[in-house]
Amino acid sequence: MLTSYQQQNGGLKGSLLADGKELPEGSLWLDLLNPTLDERRAVDRYLGMELPTRPEMEEIEASSRLYQEDGGIFMTALILSHTDSGHPVADVVTFVLARQKLITIRYIDPQPFRTFAARSDRGLILGGKAEAILMSLLDVIIDRLADVLERLGSEVENVSRDIFQHDDEQRLGSKDFQGVLRTLGRKHDLTGKMRESLLTLGRMLTFLSQAFESRQDKETRGHVKTLTRDVASLQDHTSFLTAKLSYLQDATLGLINNEQNNIIKIMSVAAMVFLPPTLFASMWGMNFQYMPDLHWRLGYPFAIIVMIVSAVVPYVWFKRRGWL
Repeated sequence: MLTSYQQQNGGLKGSLLADGKELPEGSLWLDLLNPTLDERRAVDRYLGMELPTRPEMEEIEASSRLYQEDGGIFMTALILSHTDSGHPVADVVTFVLARQKLITIRYIDPQPFRTFAARSDRGLILGGKAEAILMSLLDVIIDRLADVLERLGSEVENVSRDIFQHDDEQRLGSKDFQGVLRTLGRKHDLTGKMRESLLTLGRMLTFLSQAFESRQDKETRGHVKTLTRDVASLQDHTSFLTAKLSYLQDATLGLINNEQNNIIKIMSVAAMVFLPPTLFASMWGMNFQYMPDLHWRLGYPFAIIVMIVSAVVPYVWFKRRGWL
């Protein structure tokens, strides 16, 4: 899908281009979402340069993701999508500044692109240059990451409260620690993807700042520096959340071990409590003809009392030792 955005009424008006249709000359932003081969070739002819393919976009070398060629600036970063679901996705998105135009190539549809397009259509994002459009788009992307990070921090705080909340009436094993571990795993996955996305965005902004050094546009260079500081602060907060998630995971595993130890302790105490009565019952239950207490009238009540006392004494002793 190829969408062309042109300046109109102080904003950007997008129009979906059908296959075979000529690209408008006044296009400032060309957005390729899951582009077909024909759409890619049309943009290549329009710009007079070759755009990177998906395998080239997925290269992990910095030189393959950030470079200048034929007067154009090519930058690829990981962008998060589906962050509101339980299965977040981080995929590559390429930004190209060439021929006074911005070209984006993507195979996902993250929320910031929809938000940016809607704001542009309403004239809320102004900019008659491709560089200004790129800065505004990156602003929306980073704002979205900040919102997701803020929500993630709140959710992690709720999980922490659930783990360490003390309830005197809570029964042993009533907490779903398996569910807590699954929740922490999902948060870890989202945090890891966010760290990777912020890392690629930081590299991209550093490269962009170096590419703009020779330009006279101080406002754009200042905007790049502001976005770089924002990304750095988000990276610091992400590192904090990662450390906190690791701590909560270790704490949860420790609580599970304590719970299992308590269960084993109770079973051991129960075995010790019933061991003496079992011994006496076994002794008096032996089928011998000549036994001292076999014809004793009070033998049965005496045996019952001895077994009860032999069970109570270990329990009281364990209690006084603080083992229960």
